Amino acid sequence: MIDSVAIDSKTTSNKDRAPAAGARRTRRVRMTGAERREQLLDIGRTLFAERGFEGTSVEEIAAKAGVSKPVVYEHFGGKEGLYAVVVDREMRQLLDMVTGALTAGHPRELLEQAAFALLDYIERYTDGFRILVRDSPVAQSTGTFASLISDIATQVEDILGLEFKARGFDAKLAPLYAQALVGMVALTGQWWLDVRKPKKAEVAAHLVNLAWHGLDGLEPKPRLVGHRRA
Repeated sequence: MIDSVAIDSKTTSNKDRAPAAGARRTRRVRMTGAERREQLLDIGRTLFAERGFEGTSVEEIAAKAGVSKPVVYEHFGGKEGLYAVVVDREMRQLLDMVTGALTAGHPRELLEQAAFALLDYIERYTDGFRILVRDSPVAQSTGTFASLISDIATQVEDILGLEFKARGFDAKLAPLYAQALVGMVALTGQWWLDVRKPKKAEVAAHLVNLAWHGLDGLEPKPRLVGHRRA
């Protein structure tokens, strides 16, 4: 009887230990090609935002993803290819946010919407904006940050053109003013990226205040008041 209990106890003990031993074996889940690509893009985006293109290596990207360097090359052809996709995505995201925000009819409200759209992007996609404002070492399908600003200015240009015509101004100058307005908002956004003061709504209000009241008192043919004429 004693032997029988001992045997049963030993058998039960072995059975109890078996799952524990099996649980210690960590099963590595294989990613699909699409999942691995997205993982590498996320890791690359974070590193490029923190250290820039030159400060980021393929070795580090691969190490953080838990893969070998050839996997990165297989998906993107190298660091340049990965960087190009990251930048292209961010540029499309920002452009979509700005153009999608321009829905109002009144020019002043449109200026507010454009300012908020850029500041919203900076707030929600901070890493992306940090990447965009750096000098790009490779040619992108959508160009550089300057060309992106130009694309956004084109949207504003149409609005300004109508406003200029209504006021009797030369509509051919609308592109110049559009570049100036969008550039003002973009540069202020770069400054606000780090300071984050004042609050976003207040920044937008001051930007529109400067832009709108400047436009409100616009001279059809501005003149220079200094001694320089050329």
